[in-house]
Amino acid sequence: MTSATTGARLWYAQRASAMVLALCVVAHLAIIVAATHAGLTASALLARTRGSAGFAAFYGVFVAACAVHAPIGLRNVAAEWLQWRGRVADAVWLAAALAILVAGGRAVYAVVVP
Repeated sequence: MTSATTGARLWYAQRASAMVLALCVVAHLAIIVAATHAGLTASALLARTRGSAGFAAFYGVFVAACAVHAPIGLRNVAAEWLQWRGRVADAVWLAAALAILVAGGRAVYAVVVP
């Protein structure tokens, strides 16, 4: 695969993940506003999210979109500002993506699994 092809694929992946993130952020904020308006406590929220496949799916998609979007952006910033490129740089961005997936997955698990 050529560098131009890789760059184009990363560009599309970042734009697609940005669209997913925009929808997820709006939904997340709506959930926060609704919960606050209803006067729900943290324990009441957790009681509602425990065992919810819908919450798990929604926040799983949110985490996955973050894990795609953020490392690509960091990769681009580091390449431009620090001239950091190559396999080592790509391994760092892959590690960042995995770290986001693991941390986000743990958070989703903690909120959804009873």
